[in-house]
Amino acid sequence: MSGTLRSALAELVGTFIFVFAIIAAVSNADTVFAPLAIGFALMVMVYATGHISGAHLNPAVSVGVWLRGAIDAVGMVFYIVAQLVGAALASLVAFAIFPAPESALEVEVGPAFLVEALWTFVLVYVVLNVATSKDHPNNSFYGLAIGSTVFVGAVGFGSVSGGGFNPAVALGLAVHGNFAWGSYWLYFVAPIVGGAIAALVFRVFNAHDKLPAKS
Repeated sequence: MSGTLRSALAELVGTFIFVFAIIAAVSNADTVFAPLAIGFALMVMVYATGHISGAHLNPAVSVGVWLRGAIDAVGMVFYIVAQLVGAALASLVAFAIFPAPESALEVEVGPAFLVEALWTFVLVYVVLNVATSKDHPNNSFYGLAIGSTVFVGAVGFGSVSGGGFNPAVALGLAVHGNFAWGSYWLYFVAPIVGGAIAALVFRVFNAHDKLPAKS
């Protein structure tokens, strides 16, 4: 199996499990621990797939990693398609266990766009620094750092936007009926903007850390 195909399939499987876990967490009657479960789910999937694909599990992360120079454009496209497919499949499987909510989350566009862009910026900035920086070779804390970032975002901003910070996650939640389809553009554009800015900031602060693009 080629490197790009292997990585894309790992992204599909990892995103599938992550999104399935999110739907399970938010579908339970007691959702107090949902942000913690979501953060832990991301953490374990980062550790499970990081050695294969880098464990992006998020189109915004893939865009940031591409702009950072760690993957090429073809690899980025393969990753994003795999992530979206994995998320959609997870939501379809989830219907067999968890019924769709009675109504989708309605958000106020301005505040929701701001927090989705801002916290995805934080998330991608963390990913780039802990998982791609040559100053942290072979570190063992990257999964915990990334999962904790999502946990903090879900706790702090979930009431504003639903705490997507990931176009693939938002797609899965839209398919399952948690997010309104009319708001999906927000959950796609805002994280991509945040991820792109994070990559630019990373490059400014780490001009010494340049990588040749690879698939």
